[in-house]
Amino acid sequence: MKKSGHEDLRTWIEIDTKAIRYNFRSLRKSVPKNVQIMGVVKSNAYGHNLTEFAHELEKLGVDMLAVDSLVEALALRNGGIKAPILVLGYILPENFSKAVGKNIHITISSIASLTDFLKFPRASKIPVHIKVDTGMHRQGFLLREKEIVLKMIKKGEVKVAGLYTHFASAKDPLEFAFTNRQISELELWREAFLSAGFSVVVHAGATGGTLYFQKSHFDAVRIGAGLYGFWPEGGEPSLRPVLTWKTIISEIKEIPAGDGIGYDLTHKAEKITRIAVCPIGYWHGYPRILSNNAEVLVRGVRARVLGRVSMDMIVIDVTNIPRAKAGDEVVLIGKSGKEKITANELASLAQTSPYEILTRINPLIKRIYK
Repeated sequence: MKKSGHEDLRTWIEIDTKAIRYNFRSLRKSVPKNVQIMGVVKSNAYGHNLTEFAHELEKLGVDMLAVDSLVEALALRNGGIKAPILVLGYILPENFSKAVGKNIHITISSIASLTDFLKFPRASKIPVHIKVDTGMHRQGFLLREKEIVLKMIKKGEVKVAGLYTHFASAKDPLEFAFTNRQISELELWREAFLSAGFSVVVHAGATGGTLYFQKSHFDAVRIGAGLYGFWPEGGEPSLRPVLTWKTIISEIKEIPAGDGIGYDLTHKAEKITRIAVCPIGYWHGYPRILSNNAEVLVRGVRARVLGRVSMDMIVIDVTNIPRAKAGDEVVLIGKSGKEKITANELASLAQTSPYEILTRINPLIKRIYK
């Protein structure tokens, strides 16, 4: 009998490679053939495992990968990834040399960082993407700095490979006018770069922009959430969730009415209650705010979390699941029978976003690609 890879684990992540393939191909169809797909695998591939997810995208023909840091980019290279990589985040000047000769593109987004980069003796050996701030007001050059930027990069013989911005609210139908203004401002930058003789790959759309703003496709799109099959505002029906998070029941007991459960006894049993312990907690990435406030799946049935989420344990109510026993699988995110619990559901209960739920799953937990 073939083993599934989790027999000796108390908690694990299952990654559905068929869902990755489906999502990639669906999104590939949503943009013209001449538009590149940049797969965003930052933050441990949104909790899905950086290198393994990147390998899946390479097999599917992704044009480029995007990460947050040089550390992530080098980890991909050490893991055998060959595709071009764009580092989206800030790089310390003393680390510029580590990107030379590795087909790693870096982001320059301020006068100060551009000044530092121009002091680097081998600056012309590293492809640069200029990031512009069109309204989100995080990283990026402001429009009034356009002529200064062009003058500096001309003088410094910078190898400019890309020009990009980031949308603040492309997934929000109420903010479409704002996104269109961002697109228009990026077009001003593009025209200036073309007039100055720079041939650059222009990119703006993340998943929301890719799906809702055809004008944002430009030369490439940066897709993150869509590849993983989740959507912050309730779900994109054409995409399939890739990740399932499971644990097990480690023990079961029956407690009398009136007894409390967990630290500070925040839950008091109203009747005789059959409880089960699961060996995961906030150390593993299951938010403490879900104390007395979430459900898991056991044998296709929802079971409520009782009491505080501890560092390494939760307690659940299995009173209405009489067949539940020690060793049974427990689904924290994913499907069991006809029931499912999504990252969106947990995010809503935790008053956060599915991005935070997924990226905070402990990277030490084994990801099993199936």
